[in-house]
Amino acid sequence: MIVDCAIYREGHRSEGPEDLSDALDQARLAGGFVWIGLHEPSAKEFELVTKEFGLHPLAVEDALKAHQRPKLEVYDDSLFVVLKPVVYEQESDTVSTGEVMLFLGDAFAVTVRHGVGSPLKAVRERLEQEPKLLGKGPTSVLYAVADAVVDHYLEVATELGTDLEELEAEVFSPDGGGSRGTASRIYTFKRQILEFRRATVPLSMPLTRLAGVGAYGGTVPFVNDRARPFFRDVNDHLARVNESVEGLDRLVSDVLSAHLAQMSVRQNDDMRKISAWAAMAAIPTMIAGIYGMNFDHMPELHWVWAYPAVIALMGVLEMLLYRTFKRRGWL
Repeated sequence: MIVDCAIYREGHRSEGPEDLSDALDQARLAGGFVWIGLHEPSAKEFELVTKEFGLHPLAVEDALKAHQRPKLEVYDDSLFVVLKPVVYEQESDTVSTGEVMLFLGDAFAVTVRHGVGSPLKAVRERLEQEPKLLGKGPTSVLYAVADAVVDHYLEVATELGTDLEELEAEVFSPDGGGSRGTASRIYTFKRQILEFRRATVPLSMPLTRLAGVGAYGGTVPFVNDRARPFFRDVNDHLARVNESVEGLDRLVSDVLSAHLAQMSVRQNDDMRKISAWAAMAAIPTMIAGIYGMNFDHMPELHWVWAYPAVIALMGVLEMLLYRTFKRRGWL
């Protein structure tokens, strides 16, 4: 469905006509551009936009199906950019991703949003408060959306860092994170990091290209060259996010290794205790077994003090073994 449609001239908004072809013609005559926002459009709803703005069929297919990696593609009449906003859900401590596709042309910007995350209404409202920036044309839309998405990455990275600190405290607590759910929580957290990385890491190349730096830097069609410093700023923020994500991934792997090592040590301690108690139980079992054979020629059987002497011997041997194992830390 079409969420919003407006024409911007010199950074100021005017409502667009219902006919999209008229909106594009008016924008070109006024020296401005038209910005159309859509949310999960159907193929039929998007057909009119495709026809009026001359969008490439391959890009249209990606925009309708979603589930794309962040990327930047240049076609004859438009520029196609895919971003993946990330949402951190406080109730379940999980990360979910949406998708925002942008089509940029000489006098139009079309945004297509999938998922519940990152509504673009706030981005549009904030951009409309900056006529000077909005006057740069469709490039300003791409910058504002990319900046909002990457800034939210920083917030999500901070939330994940807090969750990791809580997970570390649980694993390195006095009981050593001995609950059965600890390993599951660590693995689930690692999956959240992986989901986050799928959104942030592939975005580096498109932003590097837009910023005009590195091997992929260069002029990008339909993007104002004067906007490069702005995209460099967004790219710097993304670099910070990727460093944070990489650090979180390494730390959670270390936490998992530490948890498994603690479990192994605990199992070894349990086995030593079981072995120590088994050794202590073997002595009375052995002595009782010998005297339970009922041979005739066993002089101890007829001694008056034989029974208390054997019981005392068992007790002394048990005490010696107990003190030995205790001193070695087996019990």
